Amino acid sequence: MKMISVVMPCYNAEKYIAEAIESVLNQTYTDFEFIIINDASTDKSLDIIKEYAKKDKRIKFLNNERNVGISETRNKGIRLAEGKYIATHDADDISLPTRFEEQISHLERIPSCGVVGSYLEIFDSETGKVLGIRKYAENDKDLRDKIFFYCPVAQPASIIRKEVFIKLGLYDNRYPPAEDLDLWFRLGTEYKFSNIPKILLKYRYYAGSATTTKIEKIEKISNKLRWKNWNNKAYYFGFNEFSFNLLHLISIYIIPSHFKLWLFNKLRDERI
Repeated sequence: MKMISVVMPCYNAEKYIAEAIESVLNQTYTDFEFIIINDASTDKSLDIIKEYAKKDKRIKFLNNERNVGISETRNKGIRLAEGKYIATHDADDISLPTRFEEQISHLERIPSCGVVGSYLEIFDSETGKVLGIRKYAENDKDLRDKIFFYCPVAQPASIIRKEVFIKLGLYDNRYPPAEDLDLWFRLGTEYKFSNIPKILLKYRYYAGSATTTKIEKIEKISNKLRWKNWNNKAYYFGFNEFSFNLLHLISIYIIPSHFKLWLFNKLRDERI
């Protein structure tokens, strides 16, 4: 049994997937299986994946006959995974070399921790310029306190215990592209959250990314999930949480999403 399974869904990522794959293969922690699933791409993504699979036996690649979306594709990889831990990895991001080593060490030390993330370095895909550092609180209490305001862990940088999915279920296909928030709400009922307070992943920002093209949908689903969990006993939902989510719900229909994303990022990083 491998210690870790890396699951990477891919759809039309020919421009970026080679760099993403290289960042996984060049990890200081080397004992892993690497499951890459091509979600019926129409570009050369599958050809690139096949070339890497020929060179490295740790890679297992699959090809969806039809496009089913990132949530179901990720679930397919998790079902096949044999590792104790599941590392999520998008086909356009870059893991720093010590990411797996540091996150696995953290999970091994703290059995009650169900997921560990890290800070993100956000960079412009065209210029390579660093646009900012996304920081996250480190300890479980602070992360629980923030879950009604934003995700406690960045999914692209997360490593999750396989047993979490066995006990609590896979990503819910009703909630993309905010299915990670639904998983975190469930995970927190049985496990603790954690983040390593350093950059372990470079997050690519470009015009076609989900963050830029599906902002309003992300907002609506995230708000829906927070209201759904207002009485979840694993968390505290008080006046501030109620007020924020009510105002957020109203703002979805009266304030442009891109402006809110910019403002939210500035305010959020100041509060960490």
